[in-house]
Amino acid sequence: MSTGAIPRLVIAAPSSGAGKTTVATGLMAAFAEAGLVVSPHKVGPDYIDPGYHSLATGRPGRNLDAYLCGPGRIAPLFLHGAAGADLALVEGVMGLFDGASGMGELSSTAQVAKLLRAPVVLVVDASSQSRSVAALVHGFASWDPEVRLAGVILNKVGSDRHEELLREAMDSSGVPVLGALRRDGRAGTPSRHLGLVPVAERRTEAVESVAELAARVREGCDLAALLALARTVPELPDAPWDPAAELAPATGTDTSGTADSGRPLIAVAGGAAFTFSYAEHAELLAAAGADVAPFDPLRDERLPPGTQGLVIGGGFPEMYAPDLSANAPLRAAVAALAASGAPVSAECAGLLYLSRSLDGKPMCGVLPAESRMTARLTLGYREAVALRDNALAAAGTRVRGHEFHRTVLEPGAGADPAWGLTHPERRVEGFVSGGVHASYLHVHWAAEPSLAGRLVAGAAAAARDGGARSAAR
Repeated sequence: MSTGAIPRLVIAAPSSGAGKTTVATGLMAAFAEAGLVVSPHKVGPDYIDPGYHSLATGRPGRNLDAYLCGPGRIAPLFLHGAAGADLALVEGVMGLFDGASGMGELSSTAQVAKLLRAPVVLVVDASSQSRSVAALVHGFASWDPEVRLAGVILNKVGSDRHEELLREAMDSSGVPVLGALRRDGRAGTPSRHLGLVPVAERRTEAVESVAELAARVREGCDLAALLALARTVPELPDAPWDPAAELAPATGTDTSGTADSGRPLIAVAGGAAFTFSYAEHAELLAAAGADVAPFDPLRDERLPPGTQGLVIGGGFPEMYAPDLSANAPLRAAVAALAASGAPVSAECAGLLYLSRSLDGKPMCGVLPAESRMTARLTLGYREAVALRDNALAAAGTRVRGHEFHRTVLEPGAGADPAWGLTHPERRVEGFVSGGVHASYLHVHWAAEPSLAGRLVAGAAAAARDGGARSAAR
């Protein structure tokens, strides 16, 4: 089987709340338990669902977002992530045809399915309907003839009689029923202010939930028919995304590291408080010539030895503010690294961690700002431009990003902002100070590999400067 012909399915729904994550995660786990190597993917910018996908398959959960990365990168990123897999499953976002606001099909599940030439299995919440389910499915199947709606999984079915009525209605639709799952709350995944609770915060319970989902899917779905459907796909003509190949033209520099100082070490925050990261970021850092070392700000009192650069992504620091604050040795180490001029990239949760305080609890004090939780949700895609050269981006670099938080930072921007937002509103936000770049904006570096290259180059320079100072002493 060639790389481009990997069997694949897109798991979609008419709307949010129908059970896409339940079904997609259960299918991933069931096929993995059957001995298949399953590659998990998620449409859109969400970080949390891929954590459950990874738990179900043992492989990194990867995002496919045509707004953040551009439609032309969807198939290459998919092929990169799915390399070596027997089956790839792609969980959709929102309703099948819902995409970036005001931009037609851009970033919708339907667009990604078309770019991947993948059949779609529609998960339908059947809890309050019987014969109408056929009309609903007919509408979705006929709306866009380029989308191949090839099967339906009925979710939240109430009884044997209810299932019988649903199947009778679907017999005339021309779309086969590939599964029926009963209403069952035993394998639920708890939610809070930004969606599901991440796997890293409830790993033991999450393992049990995923195992229960797999059992339900095995019982209620025709796995053989689903796998046979996945194997009907054509070959994709695209080449897999290659981080090293992307970096060379993006940076115009050698990405093999530095001959005189070796590979700089970039520390990347993780653990329960900082769970939001795209898998391609670490791959780009490594391809740019860095060694990548994870650390947990909740547990580790020191940065990894030899740290010359720092990445602090998103997550839920507001849930762990007292514990993050109590780790004073690490807060001091982060502040000292930032003061040294080493490159520091912080997104959303990282921005809050670098502030003076979060909900009144002392943080790292790198930024002259205070942060706190609010009731207001800030959510949406953004377009932005770098206003000046900084550790992450050259002046004029344009990116697309995503904002998703219920916190506020006061002030929201420093004297040198991280980004000038250009769409859908015009404002400045974030902080650039020395080697620090801190912002609420989540950016997918696969769309702009120069960000990783620039960060690694800055870390290599910091390593050389540190070596020179040591030699002088």
